Amino acid sequence: MGAHRDLGKPLAFTGSRLDRADNVRADPDQLAGMMNWRARLLKMDGLMPQLSDTGELEWGTLADAAEDAELVFLGLDTEDHGGKPCFAAVPAQGDASPRMANPNLWAVMATLSADDLAIYGGARSITDWHARHRFCAACGGPTQIAKGGWQRNCTSCQTQHFPRTDPVTIMLVEYDGKLLLGRGLGWPERAYSALAGFVEPGESIEEAVAREVLEESGIVAKEVHYIASQPWPFPSQLMMGCYAIAENDAITLDTTELADARWFTRGEVRAAMNGDADAPINTPPKQAIAHHLLQWWLDKDS
Repeated sequence: MGAHRDLGKPLAFTGSRLDRADNVRADPDQLAGMMNWRARLLKMDGLMPQLSDTGELEWGTLADAAEDAELVFLGLDTEDHGGKPCFAAVPAQGDASPRMANPNLWAVMATLSADDLAIYGGARSITDWHARHRFCAACGGPTQIAKGGWQRNCTSCQTQHFPRTDPVTIMLVEYDGKLLLGRGLGWPERAYSALAGFVEPGESIEEAVAREVLEESGIVAKEVHYIASQPWPFPSQLMMGCYAIAENDAITLDTTELADARWFTRGEVRAAMNGDADAPINTPPKQAIAHHLLQWWLDKDS
């Protein structure tokens, strides 16, 4: 794989100001001592963030949590709040639906500051995992929260369970100065983005890129380079942005995966990124790594 190529700017959901303080969450007595009037609770309606009158994340105290709520220790806010411990409550239900299934969530994401978006993304991922893993995958017994919420232990067989992150490759594929983009099933007519897919067991990032591109489009990809990564809390993915060169340009579309895939010129991609009304496509929003990958591609040879 080629060397890392920095996008030159932070991505959404990265750069949280919270110190995860593993030494605290690994010490039950120290953690219990922090669960007092100084501690803050991130207010959420299920997995949706509650916002203040000024459009920021709303924080309360631990007294705002339900009496039987499971609390996850998010970390210490050392930047603005004197090292106050921050928590979030596990909701009654998780949500494995894709981000586009909730327009209200997308609207909130578009308004949050980078700081708040990073905190919310981490809190959403970890609390959603707890809500969907209340029973042991080994024996089916009930699990209980441990290590400040960064672990669950089975009460029957004592199996330890840890938060899940699913690795996903998302890749730009170039051939003769054109870029391969696809439109997912159910997407709006002009919405196109980089191809993407989950890394499978026993597979490297490079192998996942080549396999996904071949499966979805029939294109043979080579010379894979890693660009950057982004946590994507829907429900809990790590998007690994890559770039590759295509050996051919004859598309054989997998209609079970994509509604369409085609090649776009630099001028067409630039027009779309500029929001031109006559651009042939709409590109991903700025919160998504795909948007930044497209901008990187436009800038890399300029």
